[in-house]
Amino acid sequence: MSPRKKPLVVVTRRLPEAIETRMRELFDARLNLEDAPMDSAALMEAVKEADVLVPTITDEIDSSVLAQAGPNLRLIANFGNGVDNIDVQAALARGITVTNTPGVLTDDTADMTMALIMAVARRIPEGARLVPDDEWTGWSPTFMLGRRITGKRLGIVGMGRIGQAVARRARAFGLSIHYHNRRRLPTEVEESLEATWWDSLDQMLARMDIVSVHCPHTPATYHLLSARRLKLLRPEALVVNTARGEIIDENALARLIETGEIGGAGLDVFEHEPAVNPRLVKLARAGKVVLLPHMGSATHEGRLDMGEKVILNIRTFIDGHRPPDRVLPSML
Repeated sequence: MSPRKKPLVVVTRRLPEAIETRMRELFDARLNLEDAPMDSAALMEAVKEADVLVPTITDEIDSSVLAQAGPNLRLIANFGNGVDNIDVQAALARGITVTNTPGVLTDDTADMTMALIMAVARRIPEGARLVPDDEWTGWSPTFMLGRRITGKRLGIVGMGRIGQAVARRARAFGLSIHYHNRRRLPTEVEESLEATWWDSLDQMLARMDIVSVHCPHTPATYHLLSARRLKLLRPEALVVNTARGEIIDENALARLIETGEIGGAGLDVFEHEPAVNPRLVKLARAGKVVLLPHMGSATHEGRLDMGEKVILNIRTFIDGHRPPDRVLPSML
């Protein structure tokens, strides 16, 4: 660690004011007051100087950036749950510890998942536009018909913290819970959620009314919902994704919705964000999909909790202890 009295902590994006103030109190914190994303050159300069780097999920800390790391950089404290933006193996090979902020966004993301399910099934964004646009001419028996979700089957892909939180909420809406996971949940957890496990993702997809994605983005989950798998879905099925855009083949999803082979989708994340597939945008304008700007975890409470976790990880590390949210390759 640097001989400075306080470690130099470089923060790549603007964080909640209370978190930035606390960082200034505790560390020699270099803040990004402009909130402009750093390019690779700026990130390389940051890792040369910093004792601790605090990136966000949109900062690509790959092997080329890490190759420029100075001798003082010993911790990357990611402001985010996912770490697919960081080459964890390359960091560990250079003796750099990586941490994240798990758990604090579970409820916020699960709430947004249910909101998307309801928004797509009940055509809420379409209806919300009609009144302010002065296009509503009055109630009729066949106007704006959506789909009831009570009694439908929900297939959860990835049954970690968020997947289980979604299951608990979905049960209250009368949905039947099904899931596919790398490892089956303990019996007592399955029973508490009244959840049915499928060892075959293909078989589960073919039988679901709604599919919700909650697994991390790793090389193994890239396009996990491929064109082949998406074709297994029933024509009225809905797809919801609040995890990572790369998990779904967006072009295939758009094509199948366009042809009526899938009923619709609610997406908060995108394969090449912030760019959004033009076909999905066209479908959103036609009322076939609901698109949100990666806001599933965007609550005041959630962002503050994330910041507190980052600070705790940094303080624990500089005090010579193992940070509570250390990321290891076996976790990826």
